[in-house]
Amino acid sequence: MAQPEPAAMSEARGRMDAMGRGDGTGRIVSPPDADDTGAGILHVDMDAFFASVAVLDDPSLAGKPLIIGGSEGRGVVSSASYEARRYGVKSAMPVAIALRLCPNAIVVNPPYSRYTEMSRQVMAIFDEITPLVEPLSIDEAFLDVRGARRLWGSPGKIARDLRARVKERTGLTCSVGVAATKHVAKMASTISKPDGLLIVAEADTDAFLRPRSVRALWGVGPKAAEALESRGIRLISDVLDTPRPALERVLGPAMGERIWHLARGIDAREVHTARTEKSVGHEETFHTDISDTQTLHVELRRLADRVGARLRSQEFEASTISIKVRFSDFTTLSRSRTLPDPTSVGQRIGDAAIELFDGIDRRQAVRLVGVRGEKLRATSAAATLWDDDAEWRRVEGALDGATARFGRGAVTRGSLLGPTRGGGALPTNPRPSYDH
Repeated sequence: MAQPEPAAMSEARGRMDAMGRGDGTGRIVSPPDADDTGAGILHVDMDAFFASVAVLDDPSLAGKPLIIGGSEGRGVVSSASYEARRYGVKSAMPVAIALRLCPNAIVVNPPYSRYTEMSRQVMAIFDEITPLVEPLSIDEAFLDVRGARRLWGSPGKIARDLRARVKERTGLTCSVGVAATKHVAKMASTISKPDGLLIVAEADTDAFLRPRSVRALWGVGPKAAEALESRGIRLISDVLDTPRPALERVLGPAMGERIWHLARGIDAREVHTARTEKSVGHEETFHTDISDTQTLHVELRRLADRVGARLRSQEFEASTISIKVRFSDFTTLSRSRTLPDPTSVGQRIGDAAIELFDGIDRRQAVRLVGVRGEKLRATSAAATLWDDDAEWRRVEGALDGATARFGRGAVTRGSLLGPTRGGGALPTNPRPSYDH
């Protein structure tokens, strides 16, 4: 005989019914008159952003399973339309595997500049409503609208108006969660997808959280979830019934304490408008796996130059350089080293990347390489014309100007043109050399 549902859980489900109901799509959305008392934080997440932009540019793709990523089975899935996701296609999955899951999927790969253009339009709409906008990625952000109520109305009205503005001006849809904390707002937007709105009044936070899986808690990945579930802790209500010391024994002191707080709706994090990038990186998946060392060195230099250009454009320097190498069997290795002095010079970043790469025992062809600058700091005013990188700094700065005017690739290092264009080994401290 089934055990009766605990009173707290029964009450939670009752309050959830009043808060929002399913509409037959698997999502939960709020009614027009939903209570938004105490809910001043919005989490806005664009719906299948990359795929939606592709459909915006080519309406004939609407309703079809789309994979955004490398072509001809190479690379990884950046995003997928909801039609493709029904077949199990997920982000970061190799495109070849995604196509086996969904053979009739269409692989598209619009230029990244198109996504950044649309992202800027969306973020500009957010900025019209409140200056307190914290972008999390190209297609999602937190907004603190507690100070915008006098101008724009209640948080619920603000959320509805925002969704309408985004749709009207960009043709894209977004899902919005409204709550008293960032954590609950993010959970609410996820549950309301796609194209939904879910409002969780502050007094309803406990009722909203109790029936959710522990996997919905921010920071609980597959391993942590398995550790909790193996001990019978499957729902957030189970976390509430578990003493904090027990959680800390399972997850470690820091994570155990964090989960204990989040399960209770305690999240003191504010919406921060100034988000400094922690790292800048680029990676490349090859059309054909590569074994030739010189070719791989050229690709590492190319990526290092792109990292350097991004660092300079944002007035950052990197203290640590890391590389990622993925072999033909999908084994992936990472290596990093800290530089004697931070830099934004592509030549120095490339030197470090190649040194790290040459230290790897390679027994297979390489499928992907990546270069990343980490532990960033603002560009030092002490960098003068007399430092060791002065000439590289001058020439790479000129390259930045040419790239901005003519586009990437119009001007490049002679050493990146391959052995047929003057190849051979680079000198120990090569002089800048660019071909137009």
